[in-house]
Amino acid sequence: MRGPVKKIFGWQTVLALILISASVAVYALHYAIFHDLRNIFYYLLMDIAFSFISVLLVTLVLNRLLVAREKRAMIKKLDMVIGAFHSEVGHKLIRILSVFDPQAQEFGKRLLVTSQWSGGEFAQALHDMRDYDCQIDHRRGDLGAVKELLAEKKEFLLALLENPNLLEHESFTNLLWAVFHLAEELSFRTDLQGLPESDLTHLDGDMKRVYLLLIYEWILHIQHLKSDYPYLFSLASRTNPFDPSASPIVRP
Repeated sequence: MRGPVKKIFGWQTVLALILISASVAVYALHYAIFHDLRNIFYYLLMDIAFSFISVLLVTLVLNRLLVAREKRAMIKKLDMVIGAFHSEVGHKLIRILSVFDPQAQEFGKRLLVTSQWSGGEFAQALHDMRDYDCQIDHRRGDLGAVKELLAEKKEFLLALLENPNLLEHESFTNLLWAVFHLAEELSFRTDLQGLPESDLTHLDGDMKRVYLLLIYEWILHIQHLKSDYPYLFSLASRTNPFDPSASPIVRP
């Protein structure tokens, strides 16, 4: 019987009984001293009336503040996850996929981010990215290199997909699904040589989806680094995948 009794009388129940008993004892002491039930009930009703306002304040105001604080902490952790993705996969994948894009060199000139960029430049870059209709051509690049990179990072990508916090970042989640889909498409093709043109065109579409989403998220990530982590932004701008002269070495 000790198990069920212990379950019924948990610490919350015991605490509630103690507090109620203490309240009853204080009211009894008040009556014993002053013999005034009218005041007891008057203040009791006043306290009960105010308790509704107290619950309202706690529920709507304090709870909202706590939720906002937790969300800020979660977003910071999410930014770390996104940064890890770009370091492990995104940066290399942009470089490989840009080879398939005949307009990459010209379009990349708009993405040469510097420390002088303001919010306006980033907004323009995101606008240009939304309007960018590239034509991925499988004949220009190495499908095998794409397949090899995604196969190598498969466990890392799976771990990211299992992160529940990513549900708060819909566009990045869409990117992950697109990357994972491309990885699966390539993994099911044991031999990339001699594929029919119709299949290669299908793979072009999958690569284009990843490429466009990837660049868009990269711009957002760089903008975030510039505003919050200047030292990380410095390295990211020096290794810009659209800059043919990019180098991690700090030049005078």
